[in-house]
Amino acid sequence: VQLQAFGGGLVQAGGSLRLSCAASGSIFSINAMGWFRQAPGKEREFVAVISWAGTFIYYGDSVKGRFTISRDNAKNTMYLQMNSLKPEDTAVYHCAAGTSARTMVTGTGVQYWGQGTLVTVSS
Repeated sequence: VQLQAFGGGLVQAGGSLRLSCAASGSIFSINAMGWFRQAPGKEREFVAVISWAGTFIYYGDSVKGRFTISRDNAKNTMYLQMNSLKPEDTAVYHCAAGTSARTMVTGTGVQYWGQGTLVTVSS
C-alpha cells in the first residue's frame, strides 16, 4: 500500500487547512486510515483515525472539536479538515493505514506510513 499526503502549508493562527491522503496498491488489505504528526524535537503524536466504513472515528485530545477526519472510498482518499489552527499544531503530518482503527490509535496497528506534509501555523 502506498500513501501520498497533500495539502500542507503555511497558515495563520485561527485559519484552516485540509490535508488529503491518497491510497494506492493493495488497499483491500487495510481497514483503517489515520493521521499522526511530529513536531520538531517532540515525539510522534496520534491525531485521528477512521475505519474504512467510517463507523469508527477517534481523535487525539489536542485536536478534538477542531479537526475532522473523513474519507471517500470511491477515491481511496482520506481527508483531515483542520480548523481553528494554533501554533502548537505546527508539525509534519503523516498519513497511515492498518487493519484495525482501534490499534492504530496507539500506533501499534499501523502497517503503512506515507510521507509527511508540513503544516506551519504562524502566530
